[in-house]
Amino acid sequence: MASLAEKMIQKLQQFDIGSINLMEVCGTHTMAIARSGLRDLLPDNLTLLSGPGCPVCVTPQETIDRAILLAQQKDVIITTFGDMVRVPGSSGTLEQHAPLIVYSALDALKVAQADPSKQVVFIGVGFETTSPTIAATVLAAKEKRIRNFSVLPSFRLIPPALRFIAGSPKINVDGLILPGHVSVIIGSRPYEFLAREFNIPGCITGFEPIDILHGILNIVQQIADKKACIAIEYSRVVGPEGNKNAQAIIDQVFTVCDAQWRGIGTIPGSGLTFNKKFNEYNALDRFQFKIPKSKVPRGCRCGEVLLGLIVPPECRLFGKACVPSSPIGPCMVSSEGSCAAYYKYGSRRDKKADRRHMRAKKGFK
Repeated sequence: MASLAEKMIQKLQQFDIGSINLMEVCGTHTMAIARSGLRDLLPDNLTLLSGPGCPVCVTPQETIDRAILLAQQKDVIITTFGDMVRVPGSSGTLEQHAPLIVYSALDALKVAQADPSKQVVFIGVGFETTSPTIAATVLAAKEKRIRNFSVLPSFRLIPPALRFIAGSPKINVDGLILPGHVSVIIGSRPYEFLAREFNIPGCITGFEPIDILHGILNIVQQIADKKACIAIEYSRVVGPEGNKNAQAIIDQVFTVCDAQWRGIGTIPGSGLTFNKKFNEYNALDRFQFKIPKSKVPRGCRCGEVLLGLIVPPECRLFGKACVPSSPIGPCMVSSEGSCAAYYKYGSRRDKKADRRHMRAKKGFK
């Protein structure tokens, strides 16, 4: 008897809808797809592309360079998540300056409490999933009157990035596998413009291979029916309205701003920064100094990978000059990066998918 996964793949093979490109917009999905070999099991007419769903990968070079300069300041302790330390800056990496790796912003706050003589800076990188916990830490710092703690803000918001992708004439995406973690916080409503304005279907899914297959099948069915909507296949944790408490904490500390995305540029309203009430915890305001013009590594095509314009093997550095032990771009560094996923797990479909995707791109939307 065929398994549920086999039945779902057989059903996908029955659709007569031509070649379609689906983009997953979550680094955890990217790694789950690669680890499970899901890409190799799908019909040949269905291509999975990775989008800007890795927070470390979309962090602009300028933020890395600023963090490195902060780490060089006297009496400053840089605290950060582990993925950040090996991302190449214009000159070296954070790892060369002995940052303190922490599991949460609250851990960084405890470091500040333990040594008031040092300025403790937490590198605030992440999407809507991470920003509530960092906002809550800032609230705790203010309540406890801890003055030697600050955050270097590099928060990004997913819906504005999806608006950019949906509206770009160069990006050929027929449907979106929407992020589970982010959607727990924001719900499904912020994505509804995709179906309403661009007729692009989307589905919020979990992270097990069967969850992802459910999402793919849902999107393909929408394409076949020519009726786009935003579906939820992860209803055990995601609702239309999201987590109101988490949203309130974000709104209490942060305000929306324009933000730079690696390989994309500035996307209006796609970032968070401190509002006036909490700007005393903004490391950008506390440490004001100019940094040299950032230099993106020569030959690195992470920006194109993040937009689904190419798959990692199309970059001439992939697997040669750029490998996990000596990465050139952030997509090879992060545990959620597309290049790291391709390098670690590979795919028998890589070259075939490349050719099919390039043909599809000839007819830009």
